[in-house]
Amino acid sequence: MTPPHRLRLPAPGGPPLRGHLPFSDAPGVPDPIEVNSRWLTRGGRPWFPVSGEFHYTRYPAREWEEELLKMKAGGVTVVAAYVIWIHHEETEGRIRFDGDRDLRRFAELCARHGLDFIPRIGPWVHAEVRNGGLPDWVLARTDAPRTDDPAYLAPVRTWYEAIAAQLHDLDRSKGGPIVAIQIENELYDQPGHLLTLKRTAQAAGLSAPLWTSTAWGGVQLPPDELLPLYGGYPETFWTEADGGWPDTCRKHFFFTHQRDDEGIGADLRPTTVRGGDPDALADRFPWATCELGGGMAVAYHRRPQVDASDIGALGLTKIGCGSVWQGYYMFHGGTNPPGELTPLQESHATGYPNDLPALTYDFQAPLGEYGQYRPSYDELRLQHLLLADFGHVIAPMESALPERRPTGQGDRETLRWAVRGDDRSGFLFVNNHQPHEPLPDHTDVTFTVEFPDAPPLTLPTVPVTVPQGAYCCWPLRLDITGLRLDWATAQPVCTVDDGSGRTVLVLAATDGIAPELALDARTVAAVSAPSGEVAAVGDRILVTGLRAGTDALVEVDTADGGRAGLLVLDAATARTVYRGRAWGAERLVLSDGGVVFDAHASEVRVHSSAPEPSFAVLPALERAPVVAGATVKETADGVFSRYTVVTAGDGDVGGAGGALPVALVRASGEAPVVARGVLGRASVPADAYFDAVAAEYHVEVPGDVPPGALL
Repeated sequence: MTPPHRLRLPAPGGPPLRGHLPFSDAPGVPDPIEVNSRWLTRGGRPWFPVSGEFHYTRYPAREWEEELLKMKAGGVTVVAAYVIWIHHEETEGRIRFDGDRDLRRFAELCARHGLDFIPRIGPWVHAEVRNGGLPDWVLARTDAPRTDDPAYLAPVRTWYEAIAAQLHDLDRSKGGPIVAIQIENELYDQPGHLLTLKRTAQAAGLSAPLWTSTAWGGVQLPPDELLPLYGGYPETFWTEADGGWPDTCRKHFFFTHQRDDEGIGADLRPTTVRGGDPDALADRFPWATCELGGGMAVAYHRRPQVDASDIGALGLTKIGCGSVWQGYYMFHGGTNPPGELTPLQESHATGYPNDLPALTYDFQAPLGEYGQYRPSYDELRLQHLLLADFGHVIAPMESALPERRPTGQGDRETLRWAVRGDDRSGFLFVNNHQPHEPLPDHTDVTFTVEFPDAPPLTLPTVPVTVPQGAYCCWPLRLDITGLRLDWATAQPVCTVDDGSGRTVLVLAATDGIAPELALDARTVAAVSAPSGEVAAVGDRILVTGLRAGTDALVEVDTADGGRAGLLVLDAATARTVYRGRAWGAERLVLSDGGVVFDAHASEVRVHSSAPEPSFAVLPALERAPVVAGATVKETADGVFSRYTVVTAGDGDVGGAGGALPVALVRASGEAPVVARGVLGRASVPADAYFDAVAAEYHVEVPGDVPPGALL
């Protein structure tokens, strides 16, 4: 018999601290950004940002706009980017902001499409860049970089002034997109220097409502001057090749209130660092993140593979732990620019413990090195849609952990769950996934959540099995335009008007867990379901046996005369959901390919390699959309209208598709004798080895391949 899963939410602990931090927005902005000890607000409303890292200097400028639109469609609301000094000023005095280095244009494109921007200005950024981003000539003139050494601060001041000139009039006071600025990176025991850098940046003309710093590794920060940001990765390239899966990664798949991750960048951290007090920061600052692993880079000595479920489970678990800002590194991969004087990647040649690829910085990110979509993009978009609609509700909710929880990081037998809640409602989070070490099925599971000012909820009515690999979030007493949903064993995705005046809550079923909807009968006048059973049980109306899919719309007339709906999509279909303004209204779009909503061009663009791309829309369009060079067929797909694009003649709307002829020219030779570099880690063999013994293939590429078709 499975022990009961019970949690008593604590009584509210009083209001958060306010006014104790020196952060302030520009006077007169219509949506002032503020921060208290537990969450952020914007325009007086709780604000749950979603930030994603995208390095403009690692991507072609001609494609920035489309890639930013992809990020926005993926639920990113804030774009973060390292401003990598050595990419801009490899040669002293020749500061370049042209082409792929055009910082101002990148920030303006963010603003054009309603995305906030965070420049992470260093000067040391790490980012797997040569010297952590410091130009060689800077290191040549100081023996004490990353300190208040005047020989170091002088070029830093000039560099900050150059950044400020690029971002002139793009601050919030001028309606610009800059909501925060990060100072330095992973500097653990120099709080005075961090404050010096902040004051230097301000004196150069940089301004933002928030000033931030990375806070992992027991960082010491100048008191109340920088908002600490945390991180957590599902895997690491910087640990030993034979060290197994690090405990510092394993802990991110448990619900915990520990914010710090002492493992990030630990191979570069001085062993003499005296840590700060994490509890003191937790009492004064909300739990915000900037480096949740959107993937992971590879080094020559260690090449981890990260799955989409690793990224999705980590992200959802952090929300359950108490995060009020989901920040991902990387969200978009890229390619290192070729250096004019030296290679620009982290390597043994510059004293780093890791040899990284000279060019690729793909990072296995949700959007890859060439803009390709990965399954992790769909996993995260599902969560970001939830935050877009309900983040303002979740952010003020405190995280509570059950009394019976895992006894340590080796515990795979205890179900991992938590609740974000207030005195009457909340969200229940479950994670039964972690990399490398599968977790078992948990049978006969029910949950009882006790609230301070409302009756407890015990759900579901019939115990379920939480299958291996599942992770999900269930609503508890969620209000939807007059309807109260006491619970659902399906994850809220977003809401949409179905075109008839009915507000529909879209939910995502979890594979292996039957959807059960429990409606507060006092809020319901009538209810109908297309499948399963609708039954009154006490003061609730239960909908059970519903077959999840595009037709699984439970229609509700509410007691106050309104109309609501609950649409339960199966897990696979839910991961094809996009929401954006399209064809004059807010709509859901289902697509196996990528979708971007370009308001300025009044276009919806579908990125698909299918011979006949299709997408489904809710609410339906008055007429089928027009696609140049093709006809569009309309069919019903449950409550959606599906549109299939059929090309005319030899036209190709979906992309080149198909395989290219590949011929082996030379088979690979013997593996090299491993050379050892920094910390005894394997070094990349010399180019001559690859020239002599690497396999060689000939790929026949047609001359008329359209741009992007080979990605």
